[in-house]
Amino acid sequence: MKSVMPDVKEILAAFNVGGELKSVSEISSGHINDTYKAVVENGEGKECSYLIQRLNTGVFTKPVELMNNVTGVTAHLRKAVEKNGGDPKRECLNVYKAANGNPYYIDSQGGFWRCFDFIDGAHSEQKVTSADTFRKSAEAFGKFQRLLSDYPIDSLAETIPNFHNTVSRFADFKKAVDDNKSGRAGTCGEEIAFALAREKDCAVFVDLLNKGELPLRVTHNDTKLNNVMLDDVTGEGICVVDLDTVMPGLSLYDFGDSIRFGASTADEDEKDLDKVHFSLEYYEAYAEGYLSECGEALTAEEIECLPYSGKLMTLECGMRFLGDYLNGDVYFKTDYPEHNLVRARTQFKLVAEMEENMQSIRRVTEEVCKKLGIEK
Repeated sequence: MKSVMPDVKEILAAFNVGGELKSVSEISSGHINDTYKAVVENGEGKECSYLIQRLNTGVFTKPVELMNNVTGVTAHLRKAVEKNGGDPKRECLNVYKAANGNPYYIDSQGGFWRCFDFIDGAHSEQKVTSADTFRKSAEAFGKFQRLLSDYPIDSLAETIPNFHNTVSRFADFKKAVDDNKSGRAGTCGEEIAFALAREKDCAVFVDLLNKGELPLRVTHNDTKLNNVMLDDVTGEGICVVDLDTVMPGLSLYDFGDSIRFGASTADEDEKDLDKVHFSLEYYEAYAEGYLSECGEALTAEEIECLPYSGKLMTLECGMRFLGDYLNGDVYFKTDYPEHNLVRARTQFKLVAEMEENMQSIRRVTEEVCKKLGIEK
């Protein structure tokens, strides 16, 4: 469903953004929030661009805590960028505050809004088209992890409980199957059986975390390619965006979700499964980029688990898509009735191929570590 155009002038005024509004365009690539680019001409005749976003509070039920996470993390990143001689206007998100000092504004309809500088001279891409682009996104996410390595995890709120807790996600999926609110279970029996057969897989990381064998870190938790801004000239990954799910988590969640999204030969909602394959070439490119930035900071156990993380995060996402299909499409935005089912099928196709290629994935990971001189 297309979102209703908001009163952009009201929202910009609430964030003390003055000037003449020249244009507004919707950015429709996200599944969850409503996002717009507003171009304003200031008093000096210069055009400035802002990104305004209406948070989906049905999904993000703790919006104030979420924005506290975002402001804390971005402030920390800004200091690190400045210390390293970088450009904080382009290398990290800049959050605007409303007149009351809050980093958000609630409009007359109850909409929860936030405002950022729009990063000009950069773009995001919806699909991995080359190993080099994927490597550059990996460097950005690796740098993000490294720069936040000393951030106080206890100060972060868990805005979506159990977001990547795969044991909990499996329980949610099983409930969606049992409830069958949409009455669609009969149309996806094969997909349901595929997920149910992998229940034990979902406990691997959770068990290691509970045993203290994997460390909690500040993690992004939604590391798709389109959450990295790429410089228009150099193609380098300059800024990680969409920080709504920044929470305490496992580095494996971030690495694995990137592999899920990027090491695929097809779109996330490709209907023709013959086009959907796992790319070992892209996996190698991402592993090299990511580990070149933060490999030395990871433990031996984390590196050992990297190959498995792609499979597990792909399985989790497939269960989420399929569960939402069974629940009646209440979480992800959809364009047609079977959209979530199509998404689930692509994920499960990738899981199957990752399982078949796991030995090769482990070998490539070892070769990358050796190449980078990472010894654990």
